[in-house]
Amino acid sequence: MELTALRQFIAIAREGHMTRAAETLGVGQPTLSAMLKKLEAELGTPLLDRTGRGVALTAAGRAFLEHAETAVRAADRATEAVRELLGLESGIVRVGSGATVTTALLPRCCSAFLADHPGVRVSLREAGSSEVARDVLAGQLDLGVVTLPVEAVGAADLMTVATIEDELRLVTPESHPLNRQDDFAWHDLATERIVAFEAGSAVRRQIDKAAAEHGHTLSVVMELRSIESIRRMVSAGVGVGFVSRLVLPPGAGLTCRDGAIRRTLGVIRRRDHTPSPAAAAFETRLLADLPTSHTETSQ
Repeated sequence: MELTALRQFIAIAREGHMTRAAETLGVGQPTLSAMLKKLEAELGTPLLDRTGRGVALTAAGRAFLEHAETAVRAADRATEAVRELLGLESGIVRVGSGATVTTALLPRCCSAFLADHPGVRVSLREAGSSEVARDVLAGQLDLGVVTLPVEAVGAADLMTVATIEDELRLVTPESHPLNRQDDFAWHDLATERIVAFEAGSAVRRQIDKAAAEHGHTLSVVMELRSIESIRRMVSAGVGVGFVSRLVLPPGAGLTCRDGAIRRTLGVIRRRDHTPSPAAAAFETRLLADLPTSHTETSQ
């Protein structure tokens, strides 16, 4: 049973006259008569009685009209909901990222996106790269920004839509001797207390690996998730720490002269999922704001 037939039947019932209903709908009366005949055959009962002034609903017609109007209203609401989504008047975008991207890159992106699309809600989750990747794979997040490569079961189902080249730099208290230098070597940290990211995080693994490759084991005195917490602890003289260049002013922080500690961040989503209009618009906004090289590859 098609919506067009329901709409035509409702018009006939409201007008109480076939000719007037045909004029209202902009169709020929034979079209309405054929529709009514087919509809009554499908239902197995007459819906209208002919009268001297037009047509009147039978008991079956009155019952059918009530449900036909409900069905048409529901269809209209469904159509309107889709149009709102396509027009970005509503919807939700679910994004996940680590502390660096959440702190340094997403505030401006989210602000600009919401200014353009105030009816869309952005749900932002801060978590480690492995967790973000798993949630993208599970369909719980539309987009994720993670440290590459992705190490998760099912990673082949992910695609990288953009990459961001990053460097992890050393930050020190203002009065620290290293603060007067432009760089550092791993042996400079032999006696230093390290305020580090939590164990198991992608950033922590990369820093520990770089130190180990040069024969050093860092003396970690604190493990934190928040970039701001690390910077405050360093500023208070608790120790030295590593953060992304993206959260630092231009030129701030010390690069490692034994070899810069570099990583690649990637914007990821499921390869087999079509982004919602809201998610697609957010992705476009995000990529426009990032110093990226665009790709389309599976992990």
